[in-house]
Amino acid sequence: MIIITFVKRFMKKIGFLSFGHWSNHPAYKTRTASDTLLQSIDLAIAAEEMGLDGAYFRVHHFAAQLASPFPLLSAIGAKTSNIEIGTGVIDMRYENPLYMVEDAGAADLISGGRLQLGISRGSPEQVIDGWRYFGYELGEGETDADMGRRKALEFLDKLKGIGFAQPNPYPMFPNPPGLLRLEPHSEGLRERIWWGAASNATAVWAAENGMNLQSSTLKYDENGKPFHIQQAEQIRLYKEAWKKAGHQREPRVSVSRSIFALVTDQDRYFFGQEAGRVDKIGIIENDKRTIFGRSYAAEPDQLIRELGQDEAIQEADTLLLTIPNTLGVDYNVHVLSSILKHVAPGLGWR
Repeated sequence: MIIITFVKRFMKKIGFLSFGHWSNHPAYKTRTASDTLLQSIDLAIAAEEMGLDGAYFRVHHFAAQLASPFPLLSAIGAKTSNIEIGTGVIDMRYENPLYMVEDAGAADLISGGRLQLGISRGSPEQVIDGWRYFGYELGEGETDADMGRRKALEFLDKLKGIGFAQPNPYPMFPNPPGLLRLEPHSEGLRERIWWGAASNATAVWAAENGMNLQSSTLKYDENGKPFHIQQAEQIRLYKEAWKKAGHQREPRVSVSRSIFALVTDQDRYFFGQEAGRVDKIGIIENDKRTIFGRSYAAEPDQLIRELGQDEAIQEADTLLLTIPNTLGVDYNVHVLSSILKHVAPGLGWR
């Protein structure tokens, strides 16, 4: 008996996700923060030119990595025309939601409405309770995760552009009638907010609150199954919760992967050791068992076969390729263009 396996083939949005590292290391092209910021802009421009759909950036505090995202997003928005510009993710524990509404609105208007902001309650930190140094404290009976979600909901609410502040009867400049909203307001940005979920429960919470879903290269190990299957289950639960909530638009879902097509000797030197890697299990925080998804590194034909079996990629409409930003713009252009040229067509993504 012959068994034929059919793989879902759908066009996908493909973007890159940069961790934005720098270090004064002889092998790094990003020796300083300035190097990383300017090269991020250059890479986004090059990504748009090659036909990539998104330029996304991690956000970390107290580390030699990209932190405050809005100046960078604004600069990219001013230098590009079509590519989506986003984060993956902003740690809401560190944020003033109202000031963030103003920053996000300005960056979105500069880009012509191309921001795709990933937010979350944050990942393990470089310092203990780093958000306290930013002037924030927990409410009574609140955990830091609770605080992050509370701030996220306030951010979402104020993005609607509905007035809430009582106007001064003697203002410096004339006010419009009624309660005042935050400015600048960018219409539609509320629908382009994503929640980074590490668990099934927070994915469902994101759906209930009308956010798109970002699922990264790790999640809490909730049933012992392979990573891509657990992530696919998470996405399906999210979609079911979205439908149940009765939202009027279609949600978006992204997954992140480390994928390298080995097409040159340099590729094999950098990433040949990643071939054949498997999922890993670890403890990321609070004794929570976490599963880390495997990396993919192989010749293009082999990549197509392996990626075609990744259930979570099949469930997502957007794929974010994590990149080694420290290797510089030219090499990362090669990494990304190799996927677009040699792998994406074979999977029906292009």
